[in-house]
Amino acid sequence: MSLSRAKVRKPSWLSGGFDLRSVLLEGRAFFALIVILVVFSVLSPNYLTVSNLLVMSQHVALYAILAIGMLYVVLNGGIDLSVGSTVGLSGVIAGFLLQGVDLPGDVRAFPSVWVTVVCVMAVGALVGLVNGVLVSRYKVAPFVATLGILYAARGAALLIAKGATYPNLQGFSEFANTGFNRVGFDKILGLPTGVIVMVVLAAVASVVLNKTAFGRWLYASGGNERAAELSGIPVKKVKVRVYVFSGLCASIAGVILTSELTSANPTSGETYELTAIAAVVIGGASLMGGSGNIRGTLLGAFVIGFLADGLIIVGVSEYWQMVFKGVVIVLAVVLNTIQYSPRRRARTDRPAGGEPTMQDSKTLVATSER
Repeated sequence: MSLSRAKVRKPSWLSGGFDLRSVLLEGRAFFALIVILVVFSVLSPNYLTVSNLLVMSQHVALYAILAIGMLYVVLNGGIDLSVGSTVGLSGVIAGFLLQGVDLPGDVRAFPSVWVTVVCVMAVGALVGLVNGVLVSRYKVAPFVATLGILYAARGAALLIAKGATYPNLQGFSEFANTGFNRVGFDKILGLPTGVIVMVVLAAVASVVLNKTAFGRWLYASGGNERAAELSGIPVKKVKVRVYVFSGLCASIAGVILTSELTSANPTSGETYELTAIAAVVIGGASLMGGSGNIRGTLLGAFVIGFLADGLIIVGVSEYWQMVFKGVVIVLAVVLNTIQYSPRRRARTDRPAGGEPTMQDSKTLVATSER
């Protein structure tokens, strides 16, 4: 079967008739978001106001940007635990540059805001590159590799900042490096900058997944890496690129967060990696790899963000907030397991000694076009 003739895979409830169980499983993030909106709008009259929705969306944007990068890694069958530390490191790098950098010859340079942003993004991509090389070339388990980088990146942030915080990142007008504080606070067409960045990034990531060869390679290598390799897909390159993209997304989130706070704290972004993974899982992606989409991931981020802000608005204790979030994540994982259990059984039905054949790989690549 050629790629050009491959049919788009439909949800099971469309291809096999109406099935309430499938509808609830595959649309769980959407239904959960509706329930959250209804419940908290009843508990608080200010919850669904335009101003509050914009504030909550600004919070969600950080989670969503991280989750988009995490989705690429999860689609590849991996995990990235270092994104939270990369957020903190990115903020510290931004603060370090904006305060001025001492150069040889008693010269102190003050990079402009855009130069600072580009440098921060380069650092995030470099962290992702290290993760990708460890996982693809040296065959380190993704959990172990990214856990090690989590500690390394956090330690580097603490060393650069000497355990302190870079305050007041407005810059210096005499050195023409002001404006960093507006990166996260400015609005375009009435929408916060972070929301605009989230929308643009989601659109680009969706096009890459659905309309490019790299997207088909990613789904194929995540669904069955051995079969994808037999079909000629550059599996190692795909693996490196998804981790680089994840690091890049983490650095973008770090820039936005640091700009909103107008200060750089080396401990920023703690536990953000767990929130990103939760958003991907709630959005319906399989932790086994090969299945998931941007739409579901965005819904998952909104579920987490709107739930967290709603609990704060109605005055729920911080400790109970943690309990509720934990229950939602566990429930999402259970539903994820239920949804993909038939698929896992189908994978194990191959006859004994069944190395994936070339025909298997061709079929896998063809059906991976979504």
